[in-house]
Amino acid sequence: MTSDRFLPVAIVGGGFSGAMVAANLARKGIHSVLVESAGRAGQGVAYSTGEPAHVLNVRAEVMSAWADDLEHFVRVAETEGNTRRDFVQRRQFGRYLRGLLDDAIASGRVRLVETQATHAEPDGEGWAISLDNGETLRASSLVLALGNQPPEPLPFGRESSRVVNNPWGAEALAAVENLAETNEDVLLVGTGLTMVDAVLSLDAAGHRGRIVGLSRRGLIPRGHTDFTPAPVDEAEVPQGNVRALWRWLRQRGAEVGWRAAVDSLRPHSQRVWQGLPAGEQRRFVRHARPWWDVHRHRIAPEVAQRLHELVAEGRLEIVAGRIQSTVEDEAGLTVAYRRRGRSGVKQGRFAYIINCTGPLGTISRTRDPMLKRMLDDGLARPDQLGIALDVDERSRIAGAERAWAMGPLTKGRYWEIMAVPDIRGQAAAV
Repeated sequence: MTSDRFLPVAIVGGGFSGAMVAANLARKGIHSVLVESAGRAGQGVAYSTGEPAHVLNVRAEVMSAWADDLEHFVRVAETEGNTRRDFVQRRQFGRYLRGLLDDAIASGRVRLVETQATHAEPDGEGWAISLDNGETLRASSLVLALGNQPPEPLPFGRESSRVVNNPWGAEALAAVENLAETNEDVLLVGTGLTMVDAVLSLDAAGHRGRIVGLSRRGLIPRGHTDFTPAPVDEAEVPQGNVRALWRWLRQRGAEVGWRAAVDSLRPHSQRVWQGLPAGEQRRFVRHARPWWDVHRHRIAPEVAQRLHELVAEGRLEIVAGRIQSTVEDEAGLTVAYRRRGRSGVKQGRFAYIINCTGPLGTISRTRDPMLKRMLDDGLARPDQLGIALDVDERSRIAGAERAWAMGPLTKGRYWEIMAVPDIRGQAAAV
């Protein structure tokens, strides 16, 4: 069925990015349709978790969804017994976001369509968006807000039920439940924020087996703690060279503490990133990014403490190394891995391997049908690093008319565009 009426805006992706574009439009009296296939409208992957152990990585005081009302979430959190300084449960923040979307829907200005968008193509002066239920939507403008893409599958065990490649999907939940029953060992490939969530889920489910987290460098996110802010002017920050910036950051950290030094870049990070030539951006992504991520994207103090306790109890081991081989039999997986800086190979037996390498890093390898088709058809193109979509300074998709991208789909231009404070501003601007 094809709609004969052009809607003002079609938004594909109903997580935080898409929901807040719809909510901002509704405030301005503009109608939109929000297409979300995963049943997580308003919340997305990050805030649809039902696990109480999954808490926000920052305090409530910075988590308002509205760019023009920075105390909005604090007021809501306080009515539910929290304080502005708490790292509240992510499911609580998810309820807050769903409430904002529900208000926008109740206004009559947002229509929610819970199905998969499979294709978008120019249609006169607008867009035709095909859905997998057979419906075709017609809209004057298109917004892609698909969020983080699932990680690229691991290069082994593609057909194995014991290798879970989507850590946010149903297979991962089933694996956690099974591991909690059997208390068998599990290997988590990747040691960033995704691994942290997986460890907390296993611990909360009652799993008492061994958890091994393995990545090339063995770096894990640092914990938050109180510190004295030490803001800097943008003119004080080296521009255009990663080595110079890194030296400055190390020196600044020695003077004021690394947390204060890292956070002092926060107001300037997008402009500093955009001031790096393409070659320097590639150097940052290849060499500096793992170190930046674990210091910049920190975890709640209680989460950091729990990880420390699990390590001390011998239930969690963090390994810097590479997998050499995997062999599956009826009872599980035998994994050979080489520790960083060592010549010998160690073997371990695991019931499951869970891919915790983080979001997809090469946009051309997306498995989202609509995004893949748009890339194939030349309606969108990768940015110069290939990590997201090419967009201009107003988040408009390069090569497309009346089309915008949101959130992680624009990280090639903005880099720091995954946290709520960044995306709420982008949603209002778009």
